[in-house]
Amino acid sequence: MGSCAGSRWRRLSDSEGEEAAPEPRAPQLDHQGAHWKNAVGFWLLGLCNNFSYVVMLSAAHDILSQERAPGNQSHVDPGPTPIPHNSSSRFDCNSVSTAAVLLADILPTLVIKLLAPFGFHLLPYSPRVLFSGVCAAGSFILVAFSHSVAISLCGVVLASISSGLGEVTFLSLTAFYSRAVISWWSSGTGGAGLLGALSYLGLTQAGLSPQHTLLSMLGVPALLLASYFLLLMAPKPQDPGGEGEAETSARQPLIGSEAPELKPGSSPNLSLQERWTVFKGLLWYIIPLVLVYFAEYFINQGLFELLYFRNTSLSHAQQYRWYQMLYQAGVFASRSSLRCCRIRFTWALAFLQCLNLVFLLADVWFSFLPSIYLVFLIILYEGLLGGAAYVNTFHNIALETSDEHREFAMATTCISDTLGISLSGLLALPLHDFLCHLS
Repeated sequence: MGSCAGSRWRRLSDSEGEEAAPEPRAPQLDHQGAHWKNAVGFWLLGLCNNFSYVVMLSAAHDILSQERAPGNQSHVDPGPTPIPHNSSSRFDCNSVSTAAVLLADILPTLVIKLLAPFGFHLLPYSPRVLFSGVCAAGSFILVAFSHSVAISLCGVVLASISSGLGEVTFLSLTAFYSRAVISWWSSGTGGAGLLGALSYLGLTQAGLSPQHTLLSMLGVPALLLASYFLLLMAPKPQDPGGEGEAETSARQPLIGSEAPELKPGSSPNLSLQERWTVFKGLLWYIIPLVLVYFAEYFINQGLFELLYFRNTSLSHAQQYRWYQMLYQAGVFASRSSLRCCRIRFTWALAFLQCLNLVFLLADVWFSFLPSIYLVFLIILYEGLLGGAAYVNTFHNIALETSDEHREFAMATTCISDTLGISLSGLLALPLHDFLCHLS
């Protein structure tokens, strides 16, 4: 059954209001085997879905460093230290902030996530996944062969569409499975950050051109499709929570409801009043997640480029890639930590991340940190906070929403990180221009 994905997902998603029970499987896989196939499947889906998004952010400095001449197949030479755009500034700045790449990488995702709660449940899952995979492959190809910043940014937009559509689709899909898959999905997205940033850093450091580095990653969208269509098992027509009686009784619902709970197999069409009630209950988790992502991406795309140390052997471009890789390493570690550490009060994570922003912004202005290695440690810590906020937010929502509301709640909360990232990009652009014109 793991390989018979076409009929399976048509049953699951072509009409979520009229859902048929899964057909008998022969031979039956034992429960443990199905659990691990789904766990690995969601881990790979998280990895592949966020991979292109992360790579585009890691390549942001290269994309903006120069427009490639027609005969230059290397796109950007990763070795030499770039020539400052503004030689009168104490910062080594590109003419455009890397926040421009961030906005191209996140605004399409924002639009998708804003629309998702109001109609995406009517679209079948399989075409959504297929379209997401095609967009991811197109992003690598377009940026790799681009001869201008504008065309490269179009490729980044494709990566954003792929990542945004995929995240809404797969987080909604977790409502039909054991709640444990949320941890696996979150760990996979963290793995995408680490492997995406590390692979781009490693391949370019080894001498491979950014163009050939991007083309070497075309296998990732293929793995996404294989994981969905060939690996995931059909969800069973039962409560996907899989929690014990004690955990069920301890659950604290986000909203009260007199209506009997429906199982995700029935996926009722919620009224606007019900959606608004659920949304108000979600604000306790949405607001801190917005703040966490605003602070960390203001740091990543607004300050990373300005945290340039001249007393090191690393070039500016190499320092930027190391910052991205260490941030993603922290994200991966904390997104994989749910079994070890669970945090209910996510507001504390938002407060700590905002302190990180203030501290690093002060260092950009006053340059009081003596070593790049101190910045490395702070960025690793920043990633740990961001990853912990993400995985604990969705885990808490999965525990505290009823079965009939869970799919909508997951799709709605997706907007949190995207909204925070978008706001940070909009503010990072004028900050970059202001600081880069300081003498």
